[in-house]
Amino acid sequence: MDSIDLGLFDFDRHNALYFFILNADEQIYMRYGGRDAESASTYLNLRSLELALEEGLRMHSSGDVPQAERPSPLFARDIPLLSERTLRQGACVECHLIADYQNIQKERDGELDRLRDMYRSPNIKTIGIELNVPAGLAVKQAQGAVAEAGLKSGDIITHLNGTRVRTFGDLQYCYDKVPRDARRISLGVARDQSAVTLDVELPPRWWVSDLEFRHWTVDPIVFFETRPLSREQKEAFGFPIGGFAGEVIERERFYDFASPPIERGDVIYGVEDNFEDEIADTPELHIKLRYQAGSKLKLQVLRGTEKFVSELATERQNFRKH
Repeated sequence: MDSIDLGLFDFDRHNALYFFILNADEQIYMRYGGRDAESASTYLNLRSLELALEEGLRMHSSGDVPQAERPSPLFARDIPLLSERTLRQGACVECHLIADYQNIQKERDGELDRLRDMYRSPNIKTIGIELNVPAGLAVKQAQGAVAEAGLKSGDIITHLNGTRVRTFGDLQYCYDKVPRDARRISLGVARDQSAVTLDVELPPRWWVSDLEFRHWTVDPIVFFETRPLSREQKEAFGFPIGGFAGEVIERERFYDFASPPIERGDVIYGVEDNFEDEIADTPELHIKLRYQAGSKLKLQVLRGTEKFVSELATERQNFRKH
């Protein structure tokens, strides 16, 4: 990727496979690709690729070319840390390295927006969209927020916030551009040869996704997972209703990451004597949003009726960086 215009060919760099359908003037008609945390190939299908290519040929032959201003050019050499650790070392500039070093550079420069830069490509299933993958943007099932807005099985998604989308790659790319503090989005759909616009109310933390497959260097590894306490549980324990207290449901067995050790069933109700967060609903999300990877933190823990402090040593991922 050392000579590729990253500004033009912009995409979530942790996709295993990604196509740009464009003309000789480098006007992009559409994108094909996309994935979720479950699998690199969730949304990849030969038939849907054929449909995308057929639509690209139709657009080209009819002159239906999207009119978009070309983004400012960006090359690997323009990202100081990436250039230092790849180009100057004679190493290969790989897609995932671009994404990770961009984030590390932002962190160093004090410009890292964790909601936007870490939680890339929110999962459409969180708002209830399940696609009939071979058929592109045809809806297989609608649940939750989108069902409440009126999305139905058989609808074909055509627009997101007014932008035309033709493939899942288009949809995911546009969805990723939605500000993380957004409360609503509009979906345009084709239904029975009619155009319908739906107003979707986004649930809290609609952007949260599983970061594990990305191996972000800027993501503090905490080695545990919690279930948020209910309002009733918080009231019973005397914790703030708006707090992020959570019950530990998973922990890494092979790591002594905290002292005293954290166990399943423990309730972590504070981090560094902070008990509330306007965004996070669990202690691990609070840590990922508020602290740098590698931080040593004091956790406030409840085990049965005993409260104690456990010292947590987070870690910084170093996956295939050299």
